[in-house]
Amino acid sequence: MLTVDMPDVEKSHEEQRRHAAEAARRYGESTAARERVEARTAEGVPFPDTPQALAARAERILARGGVPPEAVVSSLHAESLALPQAHERIIGLSNELQATSFLPRGTRAAGTVGRVTLRSNGRQLPLGTGFLVSPRLLMTNHHVLPDADFVRRCFVEFNAQVTIENVPDAIVRTEFDPDGFFVADEPLDFALVALAPVDGEVPPGEVFGWNRLSVRTGKQVVGELVNIVGHPSGRLKEIALRDNKLLVRLDDFLHYRTDTEPGNSGSPVFNDQWEVVALHHSGVPETDPSGRVLGKDGKVWQPGDGEDRVSWVANEGVRISSVLRHLASLRLAPGQCALLAEMGSESGLGSQVPLEVAAPAPDRTAGRESHRVPAESTGPAVAARATAAPRAGTGLRARSGAFGGHRHVVFLHGRSQQGKDPEVLRREWAAGLNQGLTRAGMTTIDPADVWFPYYGDRLADLLALEEAVRSTPLLGAATASSAAEAAGRFAAESSPDSDSYERLLLEAAARAGMPEDVYGWEGPVAEEGLDTVVGRFQRALSWLTARTDVDEWTIATVFRDVSRYLSDAKVRDAVLDTVSQTMPDRGELVLVTHSLGTVVGVDLLSRLPDGLDRILLVTLGSPLGMDAVNSRLLAGGPHRPGKVRQWMNAWCPTDAVAIGCPLDDPRWGSLAQPAVTNGKDRAHNIAEYLAHANVASHISGALV
Repeated sequence: MLTVDMPDVEKSHEEQRRHAAEAARRYGESTAARERVEARTAEGVPFPDTPQALAARAERILARGGVPPEAVVSSLHAESLALPQAHERIIGLSNELQATSFLPRGTRAAGTVGRVTLRSNGRQLPLGTGFLVSPRLLMTNHHVLPDADFVRRCFVEFNAQVTIENVPDAIVRTEFDPDGFFVADEPLDFALVALAPVDGEVPPGEVFGWNRLSVRTGKQVVGELVNIVGHPSGRLKEIALRDNKLLVRLDDFLHYRTDTEPGNSGSPVFNDQWEVVALHHSGVPETDPSGRVLGKDGKVWQPGDGEDRVSWVANEGVRISSVLRHLASLRLAPGQCALLAEMGSESGLGSQVPLEVAAPAPDRTAGRESHRVPAESTGPAVAARATAAPRAGTGLRARSGAFGGHRHVVFLHGRSQQGKDPEVLRREWAAGLNQGLTRAGMTTIDPADVWFPYYGDRLADLLALEEAVRSTPLLGAATASSAAEAAGRFAAESSPDSDSYERLLLEAAARAGMPEDVYGWEGPVAEEGLDTVVGRFQRALSWLTARTDVDEWTIATVFRDVSRYLSDAKVRDAVLDTVSQTMPDRGELVLVTHSLGTVVGVDLLSRLPDGLDRILLVTLGSPLGMDAVNSRLLAGGPHRPGKVRQWMNAWCPTDAVAIGCPLDDPRWGSLAQPAVTNGKDRAHNIAEYLAHANVASHISGALV
């Protein structure tokens, strides 16, 4: 039997106390937001969250059968309810009307939870709780399992519970396999580790079940209830059921009230549909003005007093979406990527790029659509071409006979491509696609076989970006405040599209989960001072940056140019005319678009000649899902682009520009929408999108 020195346990306790102190700090900093929530609750608002959050939650409840449809119809028809009251009612019904399946589904979810135990000097010391998130992976806290060596001294026990007859169940002990997979992160306080097969044969998830984690919104709103299953103080499995309200939602954490004890560290926090919304990691202790923890007697607590003497005011869990985003940023070995992919498509982890085939480590700004020469254009000849801006309207045609002469692949780029060589851009896109084709085991393409309409210089001229490039400090070492100030100045001074830009940016922030009281809906920009505008945009941009892997400069400028294109008919017509100059006029079309190019592409499809058969549309990193975008398309609102046979819309959960994805409105029609995982700081990068095997295979499939 392995042994371990007690200082290791004390080290874990010290880390847990640090997390509690950080939780108390965050709790204090969120006091104003929490008080606003409490005030709205006192006014009778059942779920004091944003309209967008309420809508997403209501849609997810309906989609997953969280409330009987007939109850929704009956309730909404009984009163004339406008949004968001209807959404509130749907969420309320899901809390009030629990189907008979609620308890057995809860039992099934509880079966995935195990007790993590440490071997120490011949003894077995319960440390915390863990839960299965795939057939072979278990999640718990970093302070429970801090490193691989420590993991080897531990095991997990399933069925550490009482049966329906209230007698102890038959416990099943399973060993950890940190050599197979182990990832831990102290700031987010999570650990993900592989388990050995049960009895050396069957993956634990196939015996006890596992929780399907999701990066998507709509799993919980402020004011809703949560459920926690765990092993408090190492006891047999217990549950804190439903009498636990979500108090506030932070960037990476949730605060909620519930009865938990130290052994609950690593427990899953469920909503009423038994979806995991957070990883429980710490209580929130009451503190004095100096930040010192207080005991139940009101005096300063000392470590020797015992944690049962602490005055706990709330609990804190790590948002499961934050954990998934962190995992999405990692470069792992192929076998580890395969284990993550077993977590399911909603986790967003099905397209990890293995270390063995990953591209060289990118420049930290590589994910930006910025005024840079691509990394591949480092040779003297290419660099010389890149310094001379191509003629406005220049585009590259495919060579004669490509793909049999009747099928055409067209790449349509996004914004901020002014001053670049179209040939370099075409090779950059083709290189990304070829990487994905290689992973998919398919034949690669020659860049010369691809059409590349180029409108970068024309768009820059239309938007007067050349002057902005010379005068603004945003390019290069841009600061967050300068990006926000530029966005604020644009919103306050530009016409006629400032309202469109404001709505687009704030809608994106709202869809990312920013509380309503952060950005406000008090009135149009024109009625507010510039300082208020800049402050609002700073908060929105900072929120999007914190919640995604896209920097503020890219967010501000992409959304700005999308807004200008949609709001100014002259800009739109000029861009579409420029693109049309380098388009085939007959045959079969495979149109691959990115960013602003997805908006241009959807508009373009309604203006192409009838002799061009649209067999495949590919949209990557697209803002089409946002109402402020699709409501201003030429066709007006969500719609199936004319004559398109197939459509694939790939999106990355950490791409702020694609925050409106997946496209859920049924008016878009049937389309494939794979969620991909792009590298950190490359969430919006086109080559990163194309390098995914499932994206590349769709394109290749249309060429055979």
